[in-house]
Amino acid sequence: MSTNITGRFAPSPSGRMHLGNAFSYLLAWLSARSAGGRIVLRQEDLDPARCSLTYANQLESDLLWLGLDWDEGGSRGGLTYYQSHRSELYAHYLHQLETSGLIYPCFCTRGELHAPSAPHASDGTPVYAGTCRALSSAQRAEKAKLRRPSLRIRVPEREIAFTDGLQGLYTEHLSRDCGDFILRRSDGVYAYQLAVVVDDALMGVNQVVRGRDLLSSTPRQLWLQELLGFPHPDHYHVPLLCAGDGRRLSKRDGDLDLGTLQAEGVSPEAVLGRLAHWAGLIDRTEPVSLSELLADFDWKRVKREDVTVK
Repeated sequence: MSTNITGRFAPSPSGRMHLGNAFSYLLAWLSARSAGGRIVLRQEDLDPARCSLTYANQLESDLLWLGLDWDEGGSRGGLTYYQSHRSELYAHYLHQLETSGLIYPCFCTRGELHAPSAPHASDGTPVYAGTCRALSSAQRAEKAKLRRPSLRIRVPEREIAFTDGLQGLYTEHLSRDCGDFILRRSDGVYAYQLAVVVDDALMGVNQVVRGRDLLSSTPRQLWLQELLGFPHPDHYHVPLLCAGDGRRLSKRDGDLDLGTLQAEGVSPEAVLGRLAHWAGLIDRTEPVSLSELLADFDWKRVKREDVTVK
């Protein structure tokens, strides 16, 4: 087994951790630890309106309650492991992309971007139409008097393909399937796509385990890594946990959060057993320890399809 794997937990501290988060973190932990690897904890608190230090601290407590430890980052590593304190780094790499002529200001409103008449990908996701791509300097100056722009990157007519460790081959055409995407919002907050690429590279992360909902983000990130001269990590996109009505578990709805389970007296081993059964690692729901799961972990046993939980 390789001992050079560096995985990561990268929660967004916008609410109490629920079982969907714990599901992904457990698989990330098992994958790295089973290979003798390391774990970085990074708090992805880019959005100041949604994220807080209180939630960040609670997420750490919940991880430790489950026994999911880490080697560096979070509160142990200081503010450099909180994205809200890494803006200067993001600005440096954004400037690097600007010098290549790929960045341009976009003045479109959210309503315009999500209008029924706007282009959409096959899954219904809006695709940017390039409205502000060819604005003249004079037009940009005039629009800037009324609205602060976001910054977009100009994507090529190109397909990006990669093989996910769980989901297999995935291909996306950058221009047709996502269009020019935002790297810095109009309020000055750096976008996820840029921040995660910079952070994974600078923190030495070479294995990314996360929810299947982020599968379509990966080609964009691979392309940014290429532009910035960063290595490509290995990816494993795991199933989502969904409620009986088909919606995925979310912090906003308070679905099966760890605070509720702890208050009900549920043990960490019982939670781990439930998660492991949903993942396909054990045959039935029963309490299990991390050491037991670690001894038999194999990605070949992990389910690919989303899981409906009760």
